[in-house]
Amino acid sequence: LQVLNEKKLQEVDSLWKEFETPEKANKIVKLKHFEKFQDTTEALAASTALVEGKLSKNLKKILKKIVAKDAHEQLAVADAKLGGVIKEKLNLSCIHSPMVTELMRGIRSQIEGLITGLPSREMAAMCLGLAHSLSRYKLKFSPDKVDTMIIQAISLLDDLDKELNNYIMRCREWYGWHFPELGKIITDNLTYCKCVRKVGDRSNFASSDVSDILPEEIEEDVKAAAEISMGTEVSEEDINNIIHLCDQVIEISEYRTQLYDYLKNRMMAIAPNLTVMVGELVGARLIAHAGSLLNLAKHPASTVQLLGAEKALFRALKTKRDTPKFGLIYHASLVGQTNTKNKGKISRMLAAKTALTIRYDALGENTSAEMGAENRLKVETRLRLLEERGIRRISGTGKALAKTDKYQNKSEVKVFDPSGDSTLPVVSKKRKIQEVEEQDTEVAVKAKKFKAEMK
Repeated sequence: LQVLNEKKLQEVDSLWKEFETPEKANKIVKLKHFEKFQDTTEALAASTALVEGKLSKNLKKILKKIVAKDAHEQLAVADAKLGGVIKEKLNLSCIHSPMVTELMRGIRSQIEGLITGLPSREMAAMCLGLAHSLSRYKLKFSPDKVDTMIIQAISLLDDLDKELNNYIMRCREWYGWHFPELGKIITDNLTYCKCVRKVGDRSNFASSDVSDILPEEIEEDVKAAAEISMGTEVSEEDINNIIHLCDQVIEISEYRTQLYDYLKNRMMAIAPNLTVMVGELVGARLIAHAGSLLNLAKHPASTVQLLGAEKALFRALKTKRDTPKFGLIYHASLVGQTNTKNKGKISRMLAAKTALTIRYDALGENTSAEMGAENRLKVETRLRLLEERGIRRISGTGKALAKTDKYQNKSEVKVFDPSGDSTLPVVSKKRKIQEVEEQDTEVAVKAKKFKAEMK
């Protein structure tokens, strides 16, 4: 790129007017080719290298020729970071300013008129390839898109659980027609399927060795129940289909275990502090519900607390009732080990600390889980204080903890004291009142007789 009229570049605000037509653009700048690319593929490779912040071989040759020609020339670059790389590796002074930005925008608008001998079809293909390379580069290193794997993994894990439950229920019901007693003896689903796959028909239990699957006591119970089973007889084809279903259940169970390990490692790599606070599954479900880790970091603590309970929240607001206290965070271990009275308080505090850890994971540069461990310790301390407060004294101020006195066995023999006994007959109060009233009536009668005699 050679600037023909540098005075025009000083007017940055009106620079776009000089690139309205290809003729005007050719008067301002001239594109010089030190080394032409053989085809569009090489040009696209060089452009992709520029996008990724690398210097291709052809670009290095071009820049070396610029340095050899005139070491005092300044190189105008559209990206400041690329200019820093060029200056560091080739010691060539670079300039990046609003003037350069406007100049590059004008060159891009008239690129077909400035470059001669370039078909428009190849130019369109190169622009499309460059756009795809830029999109892939941004998608690869964007912090928003890294957690897409977590969202897909937790969604697949939930789907696997649903399908696994359907398959196991179908397997138990299907084989239950043949050997119904086995379902009551073996409660574990995976062990049940392994046992059915290994033995098949119930008549084979007597001669089969399932000690590697079942304990000795349960194995004896199964063999005893197989001899007196009330199930119906089934054909060999039915047994083969049931065994095939058991194979599917075992394979899905093994894949689910592998997927859970993958999800755990992925969560510890992307959001270690969130994982320490609420666990892998709850953390992954929060990220999936918000859409990405960055979107989740934008939510306040009150929203984090109620994520997953939107239906209940809007129903409560509509009917003017009490709003819910927790959503997906209810399944965290700290909320689960709290009594019913304190679940709301602990979920509120846990949501506040979880919001801090999410922002630290999404926007911070440190990848350690120390902050999450510290906040979890604070929540656990608060949980213990709330549980201890429940066993305080009811009387008094209520602030002092209840104290239990040490029990001491007192071996004192109490003897009855007969000195308090009285030998006088006991007269009831009712009788005393009646005697006083009779005396009063007698006095009143005598007084009346005395007055009559005086008259």
